[in-house]
Amino acid sequence: MVVEPATAQLPPRGLILISGPSRGGKSSWAEHLAQGWTGPVDYLATGPASGSDPSWSERVQAHQRRRPNHWRCREVGGQLVDDLRATAPGKTPALLLIDSLGTWVAWHLEDTTPQWQNRCDQLVEALAQQGGPVLLVVEETGWGVVPPTAIGGLFRDRLGALQQTLMQHCHTAWLVVAGRALNLSVLGHPVPLSH
Repeated sequence: MVVEPATAQLPPRGLILISGPSRGGKSSWAEHLAQGWTGPVDYLATGPASGSDPSWSERVQAHQRRRPNHWRCREVGGQLVDDLRATAPGKTPALLLIDSLGTWVAWHLEDTTPQWQNRCDQLVEALAQQGGPVLLVVEETGWGVVPPTAIGGLFRDRLGALQQTLMQHCHTAWLVVAGRALNLSVLGHPVPLSH
């Protein structure tokens, strides 16, 4: 039996977090939500451009083939905050689809702890300034084995902590697992942040 995906009402502005494991369908769900927006859509890609890695190039091309031609795409790489700050609000606010937070975190793993905290604060501030809804795709990490390297552990810790911080500013949050989207804002309860 084929079940058509449900449509979700997007708010006129605000952050919508879409998280899940690799290959679980989170990007496809974000794109599905974005197709319900009647205004302009800006797709912000944070990963490296297609290049020497054939596997990565194929993933980038698959994403490009799925996107409607009228969506605008900007390859922002690690400069997500700068791009968000430079986005001038137009008469019709654009929906932003940012794919993904994990690749943005990876660009900045060499930041010191104070530099990283400052960068996270700037991201939260820049997201709050957007005039339309923001769909933010986030990888889930730490569901399996502990990373065997220090840099892998740092990536997991920074991404997880940033995700919890962003959740405090979310209008809606989705968890996409095995091709199923669960609305965490309806099903879940906030966990008090530890200090």
